[in-house]
Amino acid sequence: QVQLVESGGGLVQVGGSLRLSCAASGRTFSAYAMGWFRQAPGKEREFVSAITRTGSSSYYRDSVKGRFTISRDNAKNTVYLQMKSLKPEETAVYFCAATGLLAPTSNPRDYDSWGQGTQVTVSS
Repeated sequence: QVQLVESGGGLVQVGGSLRLSCAASGRTFSAYAMGWFRQAPGKEREFVSAITRTGSSSYYRDSVKGRFTISRDNAKNTVYLQMKSLKPEETAVYFCAATGLLAPTSNPRDYDSWGQGTQVTVSS
């Protein structure tokens, strides 16, 4: 498994931006497709975005398309999530996750390794 550590969360006003980072260690980072998920209090963990091993393809939930951008730097063993035009309903703990599957999925059960999460709070 790979160890993951998220950073970059915080408090931001409605319409603001944040960039989350997820640093990986322990195994070959480029062998994993990566995903970002989020979980709000009392709600299930939900898929946000994912990226293939090489970064050639990315996927988003409909509500974040055009506002969020996932990217990765395999030389730095890091995946990023740039978030713009944030909304109060996007307040949640954001998690990065790694899967050994050839292609990433939106199902959290397909992911083998998880970070501890970083809190994102969007205030109105």
